[in-house]
Amino acid sequence: MQKDAYTLILEAIEAGVYKPGDRLVESELAERLGVSRTPVREALQRLETQSMLTRDGRSLIVATLDHNQLAELYAVRTELEGLAARLAARHATDEEIRVLRSMVEEDRALLGGDPRALSRANKRFHKQIHLASHNRFLVQQLDLVHRSMALMANTSFAAEGRDEVAMAEHADIVKAIAARDGDAAYAALKAHISKAFETRLRVDAGELRLR
Repeated sequence: MQKDAYTLILEAIEAGVYKPGDRLVESELAERLGVSRTPVREALQRLETQSMLTRDGRSLIVATLDHNQLAELYAVRTELEGLAARLAARHATDEEIRVLRSMVEEDRALLGGDPRALSRANKRFHKQIHLASHNRFLVQQLDLVHRSMALMANTSFAAEGRDEVAMAEHADIVKAIAARDGDAAYAALKAHISKAFETRLRVDAGELRLR
């Protein structure tokens, strides 16, 4: 199925093609995507409504999260991700658990490599937990949260040493889900997100270097 202009622009933002602060020009996007300007205009309006884009005079730019917005986003993400893990421990099929385990093993091969590749693997891992919760409304809300995560200029996986710690945290989360221990899964995923937020704050404060 052919992707529409909205999906293509959103994916470009999520992939870092367009970063926070970048100006999006309707005519340039239409040419790049090979579509007319009308669907691009409609896509930009939709993204502005969703706060993915913001106005700078007459131009639209990719939005930037300030400190308070970042804290608010992580507060919501922590609770929703924790709930997804709790529900996954209750509802995940044996097949879904095996997939999660294989993701942890496969992602270890990425350690020390490209932070963006690790970030993509991380998103895939978390999405699998969301789906394993078997709660469509929770999945929808987490999709919105993760869409906003694209507005952060750097992934926390770019911080020195974060990738190995995160992989160990992923293994702990899967272990709790496999044990059908909802409380432990909830706590493990909340701790994982909390550590990611702390890492991001330390990077922003200059305490940690990016690879």
